[in-house]
Amino acid sequence: MKKSVSIIGGGPAALMLAAFLDCEKFNVTIYEKNKTLGRKFLVAGKGGFNLTHSEHLEEMIHRYFPQSFLEEALRNFDNNDFRNWLKSIGIPTYVGSSKRVYPEKGIKPITVLNAILMVLEKQGVVIKYNHTWTNWGNNQSLIFNENIEIKSDYTIFALGGSSWKVTGSDGLWVDFFKTKEISTGPFQPSNCGYQVNWPEDFILHYEGCPLKNIAISCLNKKQKGEAVITRFGLEGNAIYALSPQIRQELSIQQIATIFLDLKPTLNQEDIAQKIKNTNFKKTSETLQKELKLTLAQIGLLKKYLSKETYLNPILLAQNIKNLPIEISGMAPINDAISTIGGVSIDAVDTNFQLKKMENYYCVGEMLDWDAPTGGYLLQACFSMGAHLARHLNQVS
Repeated sequence: MKKSVSIIGGGPAALMLAAFLDCEKFNVTIYEKNKTLGRKFLVAGKGGFNLTHSEHLEEMIHRYFPQSFLEEALRNFDNNDFRNWLKSIGIPTYVGSSKRVYPEKGIKPITVLNAILMVLEKQGVVIKYNHTWTNWGNNQSLIFNENIEIKSDYTIFALGGSSWKVTGSDGLWVDFFKTKEISTGPFQPSNCGYQVNWPEDFILHYEGCPLKNIAISCLNKKQKGEAVITRFGLEGNAIYALSPQIRQELSIQQIATIFLDLKPTLNQEDIAQKIKNTNFKKTSETLQKELKLTLAQIGLLKKYLSKETYLNPILLAQNIKNLPIEISGMAPINDAISTIGGVSIDAVDTNFQLKKMENYYCVGEMLDWDAPTGGYLLQACFSMGAHLARHLNQVS
């Protein structure tokens, strides 16, 4: 006789779990509060549908925090496994110049989602929309919509984090877990904009300007990439990847300091020599034509350095490689791409089963882990779903 599996939530981890569960062993039902599945998955696709990253697995594992928590799941279903599976369901992918992985040109996010849903349909997965989990019932059953009680052999929560609430990820489920004395942590934004109190005359000129081909460091971490100057502060992949370090500094001293390397391809000595040996009379011309710095980068140097420092080749070179900028806060949590917090990783075992509740599991962003953008977040969710499916297929 088949066992029943209830999956609460319809995001990437839930979809992969349902796709990989053995339909000969399980009757699988997904309970989704919205009218459709994968709403955050589709929203993520609006800015370029980055499904995963092509980075070698041994390097990719180090992108996650804490690393050990997700390592087994990533090894069991890595980025190459994911790409091969996508190809098998009619979604070929390619590696972009940034080494990120995208569906082949012309394939839209909804096409990817529909291909996954076709797999679920063939698997016989039942999807019940407009079903919101509202409470615990008797004997650890679940109550939906105040009056529908469900009890299953296996229950998997895939409830998401607490950003982009319009997609359904509101984090309100945390209160239900607290009643069961399951360890949880407060949600905090990750992969978000960070607040810089720019001088008004600077932001009037440079709001919206990109800072390309730079590197940013904080504490012991350095990340190459790009950022965008906004009225609020800075955002972009180079600063998103430093979210754990920036949050750590903000939590301790309410101010975090990041350091901009405006010319990562040259060392400090070479920069100083170019400035000293230039034929241009004005420093700004040297920076623009010899070092190929943008007007926004030059504007940063002028605004943050004294005239004496700016006109000193050695000190100017030091700051081109290591310009300190103070971060005073984070963007609102609902504007963040992802969140940390939720169910503590110490509350689940290696197969994501709640230690206090046998046959109840948690996967996806509702668990307290972190990763940068660039395909790492989605890959982790897909890997968790596939890993748990393998486990359940083996034990049943």
